[in-house]
Amino acid sequence: MTHPYSEIPELFDLQAGGPIVRIPTGQDVPFTPRVRAIVDTAEFQRLRNITQLGLAGRIYPGATHTRFEHALGVFHNSLRYLWQLGKDERFSSTVSVHQAEVLMVAALLHDLGHWPFCHPIEDMGLADLPPHEAFAAEFLSPSRELGQVLQSEWSIDPAEVLDVLVAKTDSMSLRLMRSVLSGPIDIDKMDYLERDSLHAGVPYGRNFDRNRLIQSLLVNESGDGLAITSKGKTAAELMVFARYVMFSEVYWHHAVRSATSMFARSFFELHRTMDLPTLFQQSEFEVIAELRRSAVGSEVASLLDGVFGVKRRLHKRVVEFSLYQTPDLYRALAGRPYSELIGVGTRVLDTAERWLGRTLNPTDLLIDAPPIHKEVEFKVDIFHPKEGVYRPLSQVSPVVAALARTQFDDYVKRVRVFAEPTLARELAGNREFTQWLTDAAAT
Repeated sequence: MTHPYSEIPELFDLQAGGPIVRIPTGQDVPFTPRVRAIVDTAEFQRLRNITQLGLAGRIYPGATHTRFEHALGVFHNSLRYLWQLGKDERFSSTVSVHQAEVLMVAALLHDLGHWPFCHPIEDMGLADLPPHEAFAAEFLSPSRELGQVLQSEWSIDPAEVLDVLVAKTDSMSLRLMRSVLSGPIDIDKMDYLERDSLHAGVPYGRNFDRNRLIQSLLVNESGDGLAITSKGKTAAELMVFARYVMFSEVYWHHAVRSATSMFARSFFELHRTMDLPTLFQQSEFEVIAELRRSAVGSEVASLLDGVFGVKRRLHKRVVEFSLYQTPDLYRALAGRPYSELIGVGTRVLDTAERWLGRTLNPTDLLIDAPPIHKEVEFKVDIFHPKEGVYRPLSQVSPVVAALARTQFDDYVKRVRVFAEPTLARELAGNREFTQWLTDAAAT
């Protein structure tokens, strides 16, 4: 039987061979002339100059891979998903050949609107930030090279791609397409878990069977999202755990969060003096240089020098708290607006000055806490063909059930206090420090 999407050149090449571009680890990504036309645009090439993990590269030396590489990996996953899902009549009857191509392009361009250090900047929840969705819309404008390529080479209206990336309309087909791109077992997570793990030099994100998981994909019972067959259950469990450990050991590693805290405080103090729409279209190197120029003579200059200067000097951890260790203090700080965290830190610093009998710099102590928004929960159904029923993965898996009963963020994202190294050593042995923090958080 002919595959319903076999007429799509990239899917044909996925099976039959053709022009490719190679990315780690050993992925052969179909690289047809019309894919090359997108990749060669200035709008897409800017992703070469934005690292995927940003500040984590200051801790993990190999974690300097870019969103350019990641985008190609996600595109490759979209082809593999479509080849598998095309075998499900409910999917192929809902998602047309044209829509499948729109999904492929959306996969390739899913990070188009991101700027350097996008996640730590957005986590602060600053009111005057341009949303990265607006950047994607600008780059996909019909007047830009990329928008013109989509129309001339793919016969795709840029608005169709934007509607997948940022929901404007609703339909069963669009829900399915968005589930592939952003859902519990989406093509984005499938790529970044393995790629980030590879470049960080850790095994955690690679210990699940991607092939088995993809081969088990099908449409869920309601027809508007993805599910997996019972054959993919173990692979799904391992993916859940891989994500949990990657957050715990890499994305929220204490030294990564120290660098992130130093960067965040610096950006917070400087951002109102900067032309952000222009800044965010620059490369990561240019953004760092501009921030450091703007910081000269300010109280955050030493923070940026410590993260990006010739000699790395990060703040050290004084204390850290999780939900299960100190629930009251954790809840008092987690999800709190960033400006309020600065206020809490200032009050703690005032107490520390009185205790030490000397004046401290305003940025000598920083509080890092989970942001307001939560990570997407891992909720996916398992189809049992012999019984013809769908059951939630958390219902049939003790591993996932244990995670489902708790809030993912509360266990992998901790509240931490960082301080300038000398001050950190002085405060680390102070038994009253936690009380100082408690009092400051309650004020």
